Amino acid sequence: MLFNTKTTLLGTTVLAMTLAAAPVAAERILRADEVAVGEIDPAKATDYADTVLAINLYDTLVYPKQGGSGVQPHLATEWAIDGATYTFTLRDDVTFNSGNPLTAADVAYSFERMMAMGQGNSNLFAGVVDSVEATGDNTVVFTLTEPFAPFLASLVRMPVVDMAVVKANEVDGDWASTWMSQNSAGSGQYVITSHDPQTETVMAYEADYFMEPVEGYPETVRYRYGLEPSTVRALMSRGEHDISSQWLPPEVFAGLAEEGATLVTEAGLSGEYFKMNTQRAPLDDVHCRRALAYAFDYATMAQLTQINDEVSSGRPMNGAIPQGLLGYDAIVPNFSQDMALAQEELAKCAYDPAEHLLDVAFIAETPARERGALMMQAIYSTMGFNVEITRTPWALLTEQVTAPPTAPHVVEIAVSAASPDTDSLLYAMYHSSQPASWIASSYFKNPELDALLDQARIETDQDARQDIYAQANAILAQEVPDIFAYELLGAFAVREGVTFHNLADPALTYPNSGFNMRFADISVPEAE
Repeated sequence: MLFNTKTTLLGTTVLAMTLAAAPVAAERILRADEVAVGEIDPAKATDYADTVLAINLYDTLVYPKQGGSGVQPHLATEWAIDGATYTFTLRDDVTFNSGNPLTAADVAYSFERMMAMGQGNSNLFAGVVDSVEATGDNTVVFTLTEPFAPFLASLVRMPVVDMAVVKANEVDGDWASTWMSQNSAGSGQYVITSHDPQTETVMAYEADYFMEPVEGYPETVRYRYGLEPSTVRALMSRGEHDISSQWLPPEVFAGLAEEGATLVTEAGLSGEYFKMNTQRAPLDDVHCRRALAYAFDYATMAQLTQINDEVSSGRPMNGAIPQGLLGYDAIVPNFSQDMALAQEELAKCAYDPAEHLLDVAFIAETPARERGALMMQAIYSTMGFNVEITRTPWALLTEQVTAPPTAPHVVEIAVSAASPDTDSLLYAMYHSSQPASWIASSYFKNPELDALLDQARIETDQDARQDIYAQANAILAQEVPDIFAYELLGAFAVREGVTFHNLADPALTYPNSGFNMRFADISVPEAE
């Protein structure tokens, strides 16, 4: 099987730049923000901010397909599949920001580094790849342990690093891990100029990049962390901020829209899950989990995501799988509250709810999520539960959830498919082999589900995989390791004069969360 296509560009005119001796032109600056601390080592990156940084600083063999599902070529111009062997032909015009040419040896090294470190998205490839070999400057061969259906899609999460630069900064065999958390070693469209993971990452456009930017692309990007909603609104009202994070309260989004900002949304193959700790009493009893799920007020939750009459940051879910992924079935009805069934399930629970404190955490940097926790407290208290709400910083929460005893009973977390394949969502969240993390913080273990998820990995027929994932979805709906609150539509406020092309036109939208925030695909005015 052979795939071959040329890199496509956004259908806009390239900005002509002049270097004539004249007064220095005003710089085009993009100012965006995120709540999470940014991790710039691509071998460690997992969350939304990390994804945005990775796609702008580094390149991958393939990229999610623009305006559709699947993948499209990026560093690879073509690939051939022969059973469990994938042979990729690379572009010959790509250089790293250091000036070093990007070769197949860098690809092989990048994979080796990611797997040796065992962090970030390495779980997508664990036990899958037998060997990676550079058979020429522009040819790299991946030999898998067996056929693996999600492999191509998973490669959108395997950024290529500059082997020479990384090796030059290694200390005692650490794969330059410390250095890479402060510096970039990629071939991306932007390069780090300064990085403070607590406050801001500043990036500059790389003029020698192999793809052209849109007209009015930002020459400098300031990616800010931890801005309060009131600060974002004030900055945008003064023209000092360009794109908000997706975590603002609905009323702040609505206010920004009234003040002239444009609201855009990104579906992103993402769900908003109230993840239940299935290893702590009373939620180790499925009847207790079902009671909470039946009692959950999905209609009110939908109202809480509504920004104005035209825009919402969520849409209903009917299972663990968002729309756009294999296994989703539009015929299955969406969830709705049923207090009678909730009481029936609670009566079957082995625990007395009054004897077990139910701690519900919400992420401190996303204050709008407190409303969901308060809604839970109000409902579950009427059922006899003693509900305690905790406001927990993201950094602390990610530490707590690495072990079930220290993790809260319930925490609301947005989880996105890491690749355009369902495997990257369900396997990461629910397969019993996965390490405890914020993604897998329900700690669910089900042999039947494990078998289905394993089967989907080796099945290459898409209709068969659809059926397998539909069965998996049915198990999750029955066993409820999580409350499937709504499908996240990441909303962003965009300042007047700024054009977020990839989200303004469905034909230009990439299906995965975060992959649309390619800074050189955004047009900004010159700074005043």
